[in-house]
Amino acid sequence: MKTNIYTIAGSLALSLAVFGLACTKQLNQQPPSSVTTAQFYSNTNDFTQAVTGAYNQLRAYPDQVLWMGEMRSDNIYATSDGNRDWQGIRNFSPNLTNVGFITSAWDNNFNGIYNTNSVLDNLKTKGQNVTDPNLRSRFAAECHFLRAFYYFQLVRLYGEVPIIDHTITAAQAAKIKRSAVKDVYDFIISDLTTAIDSLPAGYTGANIGRATKWAAKGLLGLVYLTRSGPAYTGVDGPTLGTNEWSQAMAQFNDIIGSNQFTFGPSYPNIFSYTNENNPEVIFDVQFASSTNGADYPSQLTNLSFWNGTGLAGTFGNGYGTVSYDVSKNLRASYANSMGAATDVRDTFNIFWKYPIDTKSPPTMDTANPFIKKYINVAKHGVDLRDWPINFIVMRYTDVLMMKAECILHGAPGAQSTVDSIVNLVRKRAGIATVSNVDLPTLMEERRREFLGEGIRWNDLVREGMAVTTMNNWITADAQSNSISNVIPAFVIYPVPQAEILAAPGLYTQNPGYQ
Repeated sequence: MKTNIYTIAGSLALSLAVFGLACTKQLNQQPPSSVTTAQFYSNTNDFTQAVTGAYNQLRAYPDQVLWMGEMRSDNIYATSDGNRDWQGIRNFSPNLTNVGFITSAWDNNFNGIYNTNSVLDNLKTKGQNVTDPNLRSRFAAECHFLRAFYYFQLVRLYGEVPIIDHTITAAQAAKIKRSAVKDVYDFIISDLTTAIDSLPAGYTGANIGRATKWAAKGLLGLVYLTRSGPAYTGVDGPTLGTNEWSQAMAQFNDIIGSNQFTFGPSYPNIFSYTNENNPEVIFDVQFASSTNGADYPSQLTNLSFWNGTGLAGTFGNGYGTVSYDVSKNLRASYANSMGAATDVRDTFNIFWKYPIDTKSPPTMDTANPFIKKYINVAKHGVDLRDWPINFIVMRYTDVLMMKAECILHGAPGAQSTVDSIVNLVRKRAGIATVSNVDLPTLMEERRREFLGEGIRWNDLVREGMAVTTMNNWITADAQSNSISNVIPAFVIYPVPQAEILAAPGLYTQNPGYQ
């Protein structure tokens, strides 16, 4: 384990210094600048503040799933000026051990785990300082959920990782080996099961945005679904071939049967800046302009676009020539699905035509479409890192479509149910219905539905499709000169080099990486 993870988080004072408005827009926590663990956790407010702080590392989640997921998938073909940290991710380079995205994702998730462990440890020794027993149970449940969330991210990104279930020192961390993926999953499932027992069904007021029972069930269902996927040869990745489709579907059915969520009639309205926390949303990462703004809407956008908005100065210049074009393959997928109709998702998710300067009339780019799902220029904050829009982690449509996935893998259910779910999605998009939906058809529908939500790469890995689909795409889109052949080892990332060097011999690098 890299030492500075635990020296930064090792004192509660420094850990609390990064606690922010991580849970909801309404929470206004002012963390103390210098406290010690011994002085802190002395009352309910301290615990409230610490639990809120445990959500803080979720802020990094959108960047992880967009740069390390969407970017790596067949949704985007990116080109750059030759000096970008993401190029190796995009091009499936074996030389990624020092890439900032990969190092940051490891650090961010383990810092989140440290913060949850700090709260859980102190609930055991000082829990009586939270005088309301129901609140005390909820605090613990929130931390179990968050710890499971961070660990699930780690296992999907890196495979085997060390299991740390309490606060430790850097010296102690340097002796903890990586655990088998199965053991990490067992730990995640235990945490989520514990969380489900005590999390509420929902919140009101300032607590909206915290983890609910349904968020935990959705995550547990996705955990079962992911580890059920076929294992890849020669790599300890997130799929184990456990065939727990029925266990996954049970969680999704509980969410559906709760009647807490609805399938929104308008696709664009799900992502509206004025309709956050709507009934389609099961769990999201909360952001608010100025105090806790998001940077992800500006990610994966062609830089020439900002020149046409007049915001190039506000958002900064000097980025070079970079484009994140929607792949030709995905463009064809939308076109083939529409027939004579227009797919609402096609026009909402993708900027097909946009000005690249402020001339009158402006110069229009019609050749380099990019993802615009969360962009509303009128809502921009002070810079490109300041958008007041939540990032949806899981929504009701995803749960419905994952249920269909379970049925197609043999969980109880009929073909008519699968067709009904897919056609519900297609009807909202304004396109024709289909019948006898199979797994490839379902996964392609998910691709169109969830573009820009960081889901595609994990879908491909989960279904055992990552290697074949990516290599076929590279050939079809004629990208073999810039993107390397994808091998099974590349379904996960390397352990950051700093972690390997921090305790020589403790970790072995993932296969396929140098």
